[in-house]
Amino acid sequence: QVQLVESGGGLVQAGDSLRLSCAASGRSFNSYVVGWFRQAPGKDRKFVAAISRSGINTHYADSVKGRFTISRDNAKNTVYLQMNSLKPEDTAVYYCAKGKDLLIRTTAPNYDYWGQGTQVTVSS
Repeated sequence: QVQLVESGGGLVQAGDSLRLSCAASGRSFNSYVVGWFRQAPGKDRKFVAAISRSGINTHYADSVKGRFTISRDNAKNTVYLQMNSLKPEDTAVYYCAKGKDLLIRTTAPNYDYWGQGTQVTVSS
Protein backbone atom coordinates (compact mmCIF):
# COMPACT_ATOMS: atom_id res chain seq x y z
CA GLN A 1 0.00 0.00 0.00
CA VAL A 2 1.19 3.51 -0.85
CA GLN A 3 -0.10 6.83 0.41
CA LEU A 4 0.68 10.06 -1.41
CA VAL A 5 -0.02 13.54 -0.09
CA GLU A 6 0.44 16.67 -2.19
CA SER A 7 1.03 20.14 -0.81
CA GLY A 8 2.24 23.55 -1.91
CA GLY A 9 -0.58 24.70 -4.11
CA GLY A 10 -2.07 28.17 -3.94
CA LEU A 11 -3.14 31.32 -5.71
CA VAL A 12 -0.40 33.18 -7.56
CA GLN A 13 -0.06 35.72 -10.35
CA ALA A 14 1.16 35.00 -13.85
CA GLY A 15 4.95 34.84 -13.90
CA ASP A 16 5.23 33.69 -10.30
CA SER A 17 6.63 30.39 -9.04
CA LEU A 18 5.37 27.58 -6.83
CA ARG A 19 6.90 24.37 -5.57
CA LEU A 20 4.64 21.40 -5.07
CA SER A 21 5.59 18.49 -2.84
CA CYS A 22 4.41 14.91 -2.90
CA ALA A 23 5.13 13.05 0.34
CA ALA A 24 4.93 9.27 0.18
CA SER A 25 4.54 6.56 2.78
CA GLY A 26 4.18 2.81 2.61
CA ARG A 27 6.09 0.76 0.06
CA SER A 28 9.78 1.56 -0.54
CA PHE A 29 9.77 4.99 -2.13
CA ASN A 30 12.79 4.44 -4.35
CA SER A 31 11.19 1.39 -5.97
CA TYR A 32 8.75 3.26 -8.21
CA VAL A 33 8.36 6.00 -10.77
CA VAL A 34 6.39 9.07 -9.68
CA GLY A 35 4.38 11.25 -12.00
CA TRP A 36 2.59 14.57 -11.77
CA PHE A 37 -0.71 15.11 -13.54
CA ARG A 38 -3.13 18.02 -13.58
CA GLN A 39 -6.82 18.39 -14.18
CA ALA A 40 -8.58 21.62 -15.06
CA PRO A 41 -12.36 21.98 -14.56
CA GLY A 42 -14.28 20.08 -17.21
CA LYS A 43 -11.15 18.59 -18.74
CA ASP A 44 -9.37 15.26 -18.63
CA ARG A 45 -6.45 14.60 -16.32
CA LYS A 46 -3.24 15.33 -18.22
CA PHE A 47 0.37 14.31 -17.78
CA VAL A 48 2.76 16.99 -16.55
CA ALA A 49 6.05 15.31 -15.60
CA ALA A 50 7.52 12.09 -14.29
CA ILE A 51 10.75 10.95 -12.69
CA SER A 52 12.52 7.62 -12.54
CA ARG A 53 13.25 5.72 -9.37
CA SER A 54 16.77 7.09 -9.05
CA GLY A 55 15.84 10.59 -10.20
CA ILE A 56 18.25 10.47 -13.12
CA ASN A 57 15.60 10.29 -15.83
CA THR A 58 12.76 12.76 -16.22
CA HIS A 59 10.11 13.50 -18.81
CA TYR A 60 7.89 16.54 -19.32
CA ALA A 61 4.82 17.51 -21.24
CA ASP A 62 5.64 19.96 -24.00
CA SER A 63 3.42 22.59 -22.37
CA VAL A 64 5.64 22.78 -19.27
CA LYS A 65 9.06 21.94 -20.68
CA GLY A 66 11.60 24.60 -19.70
CA ARG A 67 9.35 26.02 -16.98
CA PHE A 68 8.75 23.06 -14.63
CA THR A 69 11.32 20.83 -12.98
CA ILE A 70 10.59 17.52 -11.28
CA SER A 71 12.98 16.14 -8.69
CA ARG A 72 12.95 13.66 -5.84
CA ASP A 73 14.64 13.16 -2.50
CA ASN A 74 14.50 9.45 -1.74
CA ALA A 75 15.85 10.03 1.77
CA LYS A 76 12.79 12.17 2.49
CA ASN A 77 10.32 10.07 0.48
CA THR A 78 9.32 13.21 -1.39
CA VAL A 79 8.96 14.30 -5.01
CA TYR A 80 8.92 17.97 -5.93
CA LEU A 81 7.55 19.93 -8.85
CA GLN A 82 9.14 23.34 -9.19
CA MET A 83 6.91 25.51 -11.36
CA ASN A 84 8.30 28.75 -12.73
CA SER A 85 6.88 31.36 -15.09
CA LEU A 86 3.38 30.22 -14.30
CA LYS A 87 0.60 30.99 -16.75
CA PRO A 88 -3.18 31.17 -16.28
CA GLU A 89 -3.48 27.99 -18.37
CA ASP A 90 -1.50 26.16 -15.65
CA THR A 91 -4.51 26.53 -13.36
CA ALA A 92 -5.64 23.05 -12.30
CA VAL A 93 -5.68 20.53 -9.51
CA TYR A 94 -2.28 18.84 -9.46
CA TYR A 95 -1.93 15.18 -8.53
CA CYS A 96 1.07 12.98 -7.92
CA ALA A 97 0.87 9.28 -8.61
CA LYS A 98 2.87 6.07 -8.33
CA GLY A 99 3.84 4.30 -11.51
CA LYS A 100 2.78 0.68 -12.01
CA ASP A 101 6.04 -0.40 -13.58
CA LEU A 102 9.66 0.68 -13.94
CA LEU A 103 9.23 2.86 -17.01
CA ILE A 104 8.23 6.50 -17.22
CA ARG A 105 4.68 6.58 -18.61
CA THR A 106 2.59 9.55 -19.67
CA THR A 107 -0.97 8.26 -19.31
CA ALA A 108 -3.04 7.98 -16.14
CA PRO A 109 -3.94 4.25 -16.44
CA ASN A 110 -0.25 3.45 -15.96
CA TYR A 111 -0.35 4.84 -12.42
CA ASP A 112 -2.07 3.01 -9.60
CA TYR A 113 -1.92 5.14 -6.45
CA TRP A 114 -2.90 8.79 -6.39
CA GLY A 115 -2.84 11.64 -3.94
CA GLN A 116 -5.85 13.80 -3.19
CA GLY A 117 -4.56 16.73 -5.25
CA THR A 118 -3.57 20.33 -4.57
CA GLN A 119 -5.14 23.34 -6.27
CA VAL A 120 -2.99 25.72 -8.27
CA THR A 121 -4.61 28.92 -9.48
CA VAL A 122 -2.74 31.41 -11.64
CA SER A 123 -4.35 34.79 -12.16
CA SER A 124 -3.60 36.98 -15.15
